[in-house]
Amino acid sequence: MLDWLQRKLSRRQGLKSAGQLGVFGAIGAAAGIVTPASAANAKMAKGHAGHHRGENRTVGRVDHKRNGFDPHAILTDWDRGTLSTDDQGRRVRSFEISAIDKEIEIAPGLFFPAWTYNGRVPGPTLRANEGEHIRVTFRNAGSHPHSIHFHGIHSASMDGITGAGMVNPGDEFTYEFPAKPFGCHLYHCHAIPLKRHIHKGLYGAIIIDPDPELHPEHRDVALSRQLGSEENKHWQEMVMVMNGFDTNFDDENEVYAANSIAFAYMLDPIKIDPDRPVRIYLVNVTEFDPINSFHLHANFFDYFDHGTTLEPTLKTVDTVMLCQAQRGIIEFSFKDYEPGRYMFHAHQSEFAELGWMSFFKVEGS
Repeated sequence: MLDWLQRKLSRRQGLKSAGQLGVFGAIGAAAGIVTPASAANAKMAKGHAGHHRGENRTVGRVDHKRNGFDPHAILTDWDRGTLSTDDQGRRVRSFEISAIDKEIEIAPGLFFPAWTYNGRVPGPTLRANEGEHIRVTFRNAGSHPHSIHFHGIHSASMDGITGAGMVNPGDEFTYEFPAKPFGCHLYHCHAIPLKRHIHKGLYGAIIIDPDPELHPEHRDVALSRQLGSEENKHWQEMVMVMNGFDTNFDDENEVYAANSIAFAYMLDPIKIDPDRPVRIYLVNVTEFDPINSFHLHANFFDYFDHGTTLEPTLKTVDTVMLCQAQRGIIEFSFKDYEPGRYMFHAHQSEFAELGWMSFFKVEGS
C-alpha cells in the first residue's frame, strides 16, 4: 500500500510540475511522449477564447472511422446476438467474439497498441434476457493466449481460466451458461498476467434484462429494463465503461475515459431529452487504480449496485465509487431543468483532468 501511495504522490507531483502545459502536455510529460496533441497546447492556450478558456481538453479530433468504433455509438450499440431454440426447447442467444490485436487512437495523436474484442475497446455490449441460454463462440485471432471470463453464474468448465476455456492463437472455444442473474455485468480476459490482458483492452459489458413474469412485485420496473418493450422505449439508456490507459507501460495510467476516448463526451456532449428519464449501465474496469467514480453535477440519482435488484440500493446520491469489476445501474431525470450543459466526471480530479470529463446537453422541451 505504501509503495502504491508513494508512486501516486510522485506522479501527481510530476503532473503538477507540468502545470501550464495543459492536460495533454501533462500526459506527454508523464509518458515521455511528444504527440501532436501536446505540441498544440500552446496554440490552444493562446488562440481559444470563450468557454474553452480554463478548461482541460484535447486539441483536435480522434479519427473514429479509423478506430472502427465511435464512443457515441458505443453508448447504445447493444449486441443482441441471434436467437434460436435448441433441441431441449431452450431459448438460445448466440454471440461471436474474436480477439484482435489493433492499434487505437485514444486521444488526438495518441495511439495505444490494444488487444481488443471484435476490434473495439470496450468490446461489444452483449444483451440477453433472464432465463435464456447464452452461447458465445470465441476465436483468438490475436498474438497471445486469451479467454473470456463472464461475471455471472456458470459451470467451472466455462470459467475462462487455464484449463477451462483458455484459447491459444488460432483456436476457438464456445462458452455456454444461463442468463442469470439479471443485472449489469462484465466480461474480460483472464489470461496471465491478468493486469496486462485487462488493461490492454480485453473487456466489455454484458446486460441481462429481468423477466417481468419472474418478478410480479416489481413487474413495471422489470418491464422498463426489457429492451424493446413499450415501457423501455420511454427510457434513454446507455452503457459507460470506465477505463484507463498506461501509454508507457509503467503500471500508471496516463489517460482516463468513459468508453475509451479521452474527453469524447466533453467535446461532443451527450444529448438528453428532459421529458425522458436516463438509465446508465456503469462498469469500472480501470486497471492500476483501486477505485474509479462517477459524479453528476446539479442533479441526483438512484443507484442499483450490480443492477441485480429492482429497488435502489442507494437513493438520491450524486457520486458513487466503484472498485475494479464493480458495476451498477444509475437512474435520474432532467425533467423541468433548464436547457444547457450538465457536467459529469470522475471525482478523482486527476482522472477528470486526464480525460474522464464529460457533459450531458439537455435540450429544450
